[in-house]
Amino acid sequence: MMSPKYSKMFFVCFALVATFCRQIHADVVQGSVSLNSGVFDKVIEKHKAVLVKFDETYPYGEKQDAFKEVAKTSVSQPDLLVAEVHVADYGEKDNQDLAERFGITKEAFPAYRLFTDGNSEKAKASFSGDALQADSIKNFIVKESGLWLGRPGCLEMFDKLVPEFIKASDDERASILSEAEKSAQDLTKDEEKLAADTYIKTMKKVLDKGNSFIKDEVTRVEKLRSGKVSDNKKKQLGDRLNILASFQLGLKDEL
Repeated sequence: MMSPKYSKMFFVCFALVATFCRQIHADVVQGSVSLNSGVFDKVIEKHKAVLVKFDETYPYGEKQDAFKEVAKTSVSQPDLLVAEVHVADYGEKDNQDLAERFGITKEAFPAYRLFTDGNSEKAKASFSGDALQADSIKNFIVKESGLWLGRPGCLEMFDKLVPEFIKASDDERASILSEAEKSAQDLTKDEEKLAADTYIKTMKKVLDKGNSFIKDEVTRVEKLRSGKVSDNKKKQLGDRLNILASFQLGLKDEL
């Protein structure tokens, strides 16, 4: 049995190693930049849209993994910058002034704020969804910024047609569907043709059954994906869910 002296030393060493590992983990976020009080305004003011995550000094775990996925996705969108502000509640309390400026407490970490059009004084929107879900954060960005973030299986030109389709009357929807079918004829890659076919079939079903089809279809596909299916089939179903998410986002805009 370990003596109290060595037991204490062990736990101190363990804590130091854990902190070191967490620091390394926090440093590797592809597609994200770190902001502090000295550069916050300068950076925000130079970008069309900036998603800022206020968090503890060395964030880790599933919520940080979700943030990493969002940051990685943002690389392909030149008008979006993803950033972190690490707020310390010890020592010199780095960036605590920024957290207080936007009314953020450590209990709310990770707290997301979206800044647009170079306005660093006031955030356009605050994220209130599930920080464990990268897709929820992405949908928040798309809805509040109007920028396109390419989810796997989605096509930009069709994602831009979906909100128009959702808002339109039945006659107008038929016209948008026809536009989508014409656009699909210009595609050359098999994966793009497959994705376009999913958009078109979904539009046809909505025309036939109404907006309720989208929710029912999400439930059906999620059930299939959670069952015993091959990795390839699971990916196909995941891509379909991403496309359906574009329709869901359009419906939320209508509420």
